[in-house]
Amino acid sequence: MKKIGLTLLTALIGGAVAVGGYKLLEKKQISQMSFEERQQLHYANNPSNIAASTGNLDFTQAAAAVTPAVVHIKTEYEQSGRSGGDPFQDMFEEFFGAPRGRQRQAQPARASGSGVIISNDGYIVTNNHVVEGADKITVELTNKKVYDAKIIGRDPNTDLALIKVNATNLPIVKLGNSDNVNIGEWVLAVGYPLGLQSTVTAGIVSAKGRAIGILADQQRQELYQQWQQNGADPNNIPASSAVESFIQTDAVINKGNSGGALVNANGELIGINAAIMSQSGYYAGYGFAIPVNLVKKIADDFVKYGSVKRGYVGVTFQELNTEVAKELGVAEINGLYINSVVPNGGGAAAGLKKGDIITKIDGNVIYSSPDLQERVARLRPGDKVKLTYKRDGKEKEVVVTLKGDDSIKSDKESKSGSNRSTAELYNKLGAGFIPANAQLKKKFNISSGVVVSEVRRDGLFAEYNVPKGFIITAINGKPVNNVDDVESALAYGKNDMIQLSGVTQDGARYTSTFPLK
Repeated sequence: MKKIGLTLLTALIGGAVAVGGYKLLEKKQISQMSFEERQQLHYANNPSNIAASTGNLDFTQAAAAVTPAVVHIKTEYEQSGRSGGDPFQDMFEEFFGAPRGRQRQAQPARASGSGVIISNDGYIVTNNHVVEGADKITVELTNKKVYDAKIIGRDPNTDLALIKVNATNLPIVKLGNSDNVNIGEWVLAVGYPLGLQSTVTAGIVSAKGRAIGILADQQRQELYQQWQQNGADPNNIPASSAVESFIQTDAVINKGNSGGALVNANGELIGINAAIMSQSGYYAGYGFAIPVNLVKKIADDFVKYGSVKRGYVGVTFQELNTEVAKELGVAEINGLYINSVVPNGGGAAAGLKKGDIITKIDGNVIYSSPDLQERVARLRPGDKVKLTYKRDGKEKEVVVTLKGDDSIKSDKESKSGSNRSTAELYNKLGAGFIPANAQLKKKFNISSGVVVSEVRRDGLFAEYNVPKGFIITAINGKPVNNVDDVESALAYGKNDMIQLSGVTQDGARYTSTFPLK
């Protein structure tokens, strides 16, 4: 009996040690996964029983599953003294219900939108225009819990942003596959329109790959203003790098729905609601959502790199139709006519030339520019795409290795205050961070560290010359290893000051102290 008891005790202890070790290993592995991989693990352990029920148009299961994970985002903006009168600002206010530069009141302006929780540790996807320039961001769940949020990354090119709250075990919306979305498919739009609480509307997918010009027009206006300020030729403005390939739906979308979820009948996220087409600024028949396959890539980039890593084919082009083809003297009426090839770009290296007509990407027929732009926007520098093109009437194929663009869009973060939450202070830094890997720590003999992956104009890091690539080992005397550590350490600042300790890229130890005001 003693031997049996000893054997059982040994087995129990061994099992406990094995389980504990497995849990530690699992936690480490999860932190290195993409959001889609994390969700696959989550749903492997928590199978979803939702079944599409479009036969009898019953969306109760999908709505019940999605609604708790769609949040209400509230933002505050300090008085900036900027004047109105800009038609592009008016357009964004009408479409999105968020200020884009005009402040009419002396007190802080407020706006609101929606967001979608995609990871149970607090990562939330929303629109860039929902949080851009905000001095304070709060997130309210359907259970009335409220959290301060910090910006992990923003991308004006796609109108996407990733924010984070310090919370765990949150509900999430399952990521779907926007490539599998069909025209005529039933969908639900979930968000917080017109100041109302969580609202669900239903409709169908009206179109895919739709470009409405709103992002490109706004970007051109901003580029024009920048070039005017710099005294450059306003007739020679760089081409817009905005990506528009919206899913169009007639599900009702209004002000405040921006950043909310567009889901299929299975309760899977297929898009992030971004805009409406309306003369009045209210729903008039069509809404537009950013495809989730693009959302996945942008969100993963923010966490892994601190900014979007975008690959480029390296050509400029125009869409073909009957009229354009006649003007250019070409027979094709579908595809993209190459106007120019960027020297030393991926297209040039692959042998593309002016006058070539791109007809397919990875075997998918190209009818308009969004067909190419959205697929390329999902990729990173170094990735490869197969392009089919026509030259002198003959069809050819070529593999293009995408190259990066070192230009980084600037942020326009706002002014600081003395009694802010740590999330607000984090946003004020105007920087992106990624954890320093083991190789870097070994190289510089440090036990902690985050790498400054992005420095945005008008943020504190830009003002006080904290460079991209700088490894921060401690903030206010507290070691930092991730973005949550950065936020937490800001609470230990004294007299509205922040102290950074770290290592430069050449190995020099460096400490800097500067005011948060």
